Amino acid sequence: MAVQTVAGSTASSTPAVDLGPAAALSCRECGERFELGPLFACASCFGPLEVAYDLPTGSPEELRKRIEAGPDNIWRYAPLLPVPADVAEKPNINPGFTKLVKADNLARELGVTGGLYVKDDSGNPTHSFKDRVVAIAVEAARAFGFTTLSCSSTGNLAGAVGAAAARAGLRSCVFIPHDLEQGKVVMAAVYGGELVGIEGNYDDVNRFCSELIGDPLGEGWGFVNVNLRPYYGEGSKTLAYEICEQLGWRLPDQIVIPIASGSQLTKIDKGLQELIKLGLVEDKPYKIFGAQAEGCSPVSAAFKAGHDVVRPQKPNTIAKSLAIGNPADGPYVLDIARRTGGAVEDVTDEQVVDAIKLLARTEGIFGETAGGVTLGVTKKLIEAGVIDPTLTTVVVNTGDGLKTLDAVSATSQATATIKPSLEAFRAAGLGTA
Repeated sequence: MAVQTVAGSTASSTPAVDLGPAAALSCRECGERFELGPLFACASCFGPLEVAYDLPTGSPEELRKRIEAGPDNIWRYAPLLPVPADVAEKPNINPGFTKLVKADNLARELGVTGGLYVKDDSGNPTHSFKDRVVAIAVEAARAFGFTTLSCSSTGNLAGAVGAAAARAGLRSCVFIPHDLEQGKVVMAAVYGGELVGIEGNYDDVNRFCSELIGDPLGEGWGFVNVNLRPYYGEGSKTLAYEICEQLGWRLPDQIVIPIASGSQLTKIDKGLQELIKLGLVEDKPYKIFGAQAEGCSPVSAAFKAGHDVVRPQKPNTIAKSLAIGNPADGPYVLDIARRTGGAVEDVTDEQVVDAIKLLARTEGIFGETAGGVTLGVTKKLIEAGVIDPTLTTVVVNTGDGLKTLDAVSATSQATATIKPSLEAFRAAGLGTA
């Protein structure tokens, strides 16, 4: 079953598997539809595939009530996701419904008056947003009869796959660049699956996985971000659903999202558009901003140059979870940023570290380097007058800073080391305003 495309598999009216409201796979370029299956590229034009739905009909108010009565995780949105209706009863890591923090201290620091929020996804089971996408991919893997869960990863995804496979009773084998942060390596390995370091960067790892998926060795393997990618990507929509529900069923005016492959940003936009279509939120303009590290900023470079094509780069940044030099969804990110009136910007590694510490100091949230990139770009765009400080703004923090301690360890040490006496405490000048 580990195939890339199936020629002539045009979608029928009755899907062969039960993935809830998911009706077919649709090509994002030419629109051709295919039956639900482990496919990721169009057989006609080789464009990327995504899930097409038969979304619920009826009263928006009734759908809101149905969602609000659901579990406190992403399965409250099961009617809008490619999962069976009984998904909440199956063994899964059940991520989602993480905190939307009203960041008043940070807002004062940045001069934001319209309301600033941090969507803090470090509260997921393996402490990153990747739990959302993997939870959806697990259900697709079950539906297609896969026995091994796999991925290419910059770190967070490896841990999420390991945990989800363990919970679901599946084998896991994940592939990472050999030089990842040690915290992410340990977290991926602890779940008992196979963890394989590849000599090279993420793009080298991804190419290797593309070869493995077509080899007999990959038979029965579900690569969450390759042959299960259309389903996997849908998990990021739940960030959009939660943000709007937590804002009282309304759209944010502005949202800042980190860019690795770009899938998270494109799916958040898709989720917002679905909520509008279903009448769950009032239709109004919103702006989406993308954030990259300067040392891996191919989408930012293309945006600033006015290009539609994203030229690959060789990553060189401390923000390793975003270090994808050839982002698959890059061109779609450009389209969304331009369509919504947003932008794509980048920041230096020094600015990333400063932003991590700013978020921790003002709101008690310790974000990983990707969160530092997002907040750093937010600060930069506010100062440049690109983000309007009078509008409601949401910043997405995708992971926990405990995974990237090296980024801040040199400047985050004990204030002093003293003998256990009041005299020593006073002599050190501590405890005074």
